[in-house]
Amino acid sequence: MSTSVATRKRRRIPLVDRIALIICGLVLAIAVIGPWIAPHDPYAVNLSQRLLGPGPEHWLGTDINGRDVLSRILTGARTTLLATAVVLAVTVVIGVVVGTLAAVGGRVVDEIIMRITDVGLAVPSIVLALGFAVALGPGIGSAIIAVSVSWWPGYVRLIRTVVRETMQSEFVESAVALGVGRRRLILRHVLPNSLDILYVQVTLDVAAVMLVISGLSFIGVGAQVPSAEWGAMIAAAADNVTSGWWALVFPGLAIAITAIAFSLVGDWLRVLRDPTLKQEN
Repeated sequence: MSTSVATRKRRRIPLVDRIALIICGLVLAIAVIGPWIAPHDPYAVNLSQRLLGPGPEHWLGTDINGRDVLSRILTGARTTLLATAVVLAVTVVIGVVVGTLAAVGGRVVDEIIMRITDVGLAVPSIVLALGFAVALGPGIGSAIIAVSVSWWPGYVRLIRTVVRETMQSEFVESAVALGVGRRRLILRHVLPNSLDILYVQVTLDVAAVMLVISGLSFIGVGAQVPSAEWGAMIAAAADNVTSGWWALVFPGLAIAITAIAFSLVGDWLRVLRDPTLKQEN
């Protein structure tokens, strides 16, 4: 009985992490259904209602063009999170393929890939993304490409390290002794046992990638006005802070709350994957 109680205690999710999980679930749901539950047209300009404060008709107020801030936040969740998801999907695929090739391709291949990766990691991601975004021209597509190009080196190094550790496991050595082919060994035995760390890293990177994409939109090289992307909303409201603070604060809160929630969930998954970290927390 005592063992059962202890097991339940170990599996209990801390309150903060439960709240973060709920917030992440709500944000993902809003990204899917946001445009359909928005109370107003997020792109409808109504200058007679410009910069109205929060009230019964417009819960979060209106922006400089009279557009409902709440509706734009609900609609923009899809743009912001979809861009984040595309960046992470692209970088994970590149990381898995190139990282695995570096781990099993021999010393020369490993050296070439790692030196290229080192160059990418030597430059801060935001600086590299900004450079590519400026070169490609403003737009959400350019921002996605720019962040993807700057983000993949970290995943390559991570996958290379994990795959090399997995290759030294006993079950891999047993598979080799049984005559399992190299391709099947990697696809059926090594990779499935190496990718669990990606769940943690991707969740942690949601916040970072979202902040970079929003930052690129804010400085004018990402999503462009009148897009409802959260960073672009903040950029559009930056000139009217004193007369319409709500048009800037509420999109900023959406970014901050979402980033914190995904970071907490990622940290919880990290601890869940490595129980020894529980003692440190």
